[in-house]
Amino acid sequence: ACTLQKEIQQKALRQAEPATGEVNLSVLLLHGIRFSSENWLTIGTLDTLAKAGCRAVAIDLPGFGRSKAAVAPAAVGELAPGDFLKRVCDALGEGPVVVVSPSLSGMYSLPFLFQHEALVRAYIPVAPICTEKFTPEQYRGIQTPSLIVYGDQDTELGEVSLKNLRGLANHTVVVMKGAGHPCYLDDPATWHRAVTDFLHML
Repeated sequence: ACTLQKEIQQKALRQAEPATGEVNLSVLLLHGIRFSSENWLTIGTLDTLAKAGCRAVAIDLPGFGRSKAAVAPAAVGELAPGDFLKRVCDALGEGPVVVVSPSLSGMYSLPFLFQHEALVRAYIPVAPICTEKFTPEQYRGIQTPSLIVYGDQDTELGEVSLKNLRGLANHTVVVMKGAGHPCYLDDPATWHRAVTDFLHML
């Protein structure tokens, strides 16, 4: 855990906090397969969340961005994907977090949600992978507030993930018109409005 903490603090993290110093929520931003934490900086999500009173932390997942040399967690064992995010939260000193999870990062966020629901304040999946790995019963058992976001042009993963994620007991759906798989990149303004409106209701 010490090594992970050191790596996160040194390079594999971008963060923003409210200017007032008063933090209402902590938000952990993950990313998709062709992307990294830099996207959240570039489109202004980190700044938008900070202005909304959140501590926003974007990390580079193992094998990506500034974590390119890191080894991805195995499916089982000490570094299973769900436990990896728990260790990230421990290293950052975060309590329950809002998890923003596009695409590839579903392989981390979904196991984390199902294994450590108490550590997830809210869940914002954006057409994540691996939704089919869990049963309808498992989805119904999750009480965490969830905002399901996808672009209406994402006719593959967007629609498949929506079908499974609709099983979450406490969810809202936002369909971004004219947007593709990385819908937040196609329309940052609509994305930021949807996320901040959702967070204000928590």
